[in-house]
Amino acid sequence: MVNVLEGKVAVVTGAARGIGEASARRFVEEGARVVLGDVLDELGEALADSLGSSALYRHADVTQPGQVQALVDTAVEEFGGLHIMFNNAGTMGALQPDFLEEDFLTFRKTIEINLLGPMLGASYAARHMARNGGGCILSTASSSALYGGYGIIPYRATKAGVVSMTKSLAVELGKYGIRVNSISPGPTRTPMTAVMDGAPEDKVEELADISMECMRGRMPLGRLGAPEDIANAAVFLASDLAAQITGVDLAVDGGETLGNMENTAEIIQQRLTEALSK
Repeated sequence: MVNVLEGKVAVVTGAARGIGEASARRFVEEGARVVLGDVLDELGEALADSLGSSALYRHADVTQPGQVQALVDTAVEEFGGLHIMFNNAGTMGALQPDFLEEDFLTFRKTIEINLLGPMLGASYAARHMARNGGGCILSTASSSALYGGYGIIPYRATKAGVVSMTKSLAVELGKYGIRVNSISPGPTRTPMTAVMDGAPEDKVEELADISMECMRGRMPLGRLGAPEDIANAAVFLASDLAAQITGVDLAVDGGETLGNMENTAEIIQQRLTEALSK
């Protein structure tokens, strides 16, 4: 793709690292100007500096309505409008494998960041877009929203909420020319997904290697995702190439959600053959 976002203005939350950083870089490469929002100020400022005049950084806690509104206002005031809102900020939450031990303090925080955050971003962005010819709202969901499993129940629940919210917003906002889609990454090596909250700093890389390798076996392609894979999907959905796409959750997961990797038919046949031979 070459300059498919030329003339567009975007806001990216959770932009300081991982998927947000990769997406901000790709948006700028494709011609967009970008307002970066995050709470990691040092990383965010450094990223904005590296992107030159096409990017600005603003501190933004996505659970705070005034700070989300300020991102939209900055885009309009500094770059002249807002065409793309990418609600990417999120948290995995603390590792709590047993639901019976959940204290719900983490659950509340996870809901506020992962679900309230995108809702606020969509709301403030849509108010501007509805008055100015439409636009595109994207949110980061997760492949874990698409199936059940052990652990991280607050994370799974909030990301499923993002997918559902996306579909309903697409129905409600379509009359304003606003497209609403989400992206569900599969196992992707980022600081957030690799080890969850609270990991000792000197163990992050080691733990990331372990957790990522455990997830590789669930993917038919046998390849772990990279932030750039999600960024490329975001560029496509944000561009006019996706002008007829709304209400879609795009799984960028290496095939993880296709089903059981085990060859069940072969196993059944083998056991039937063994049973008949007795």
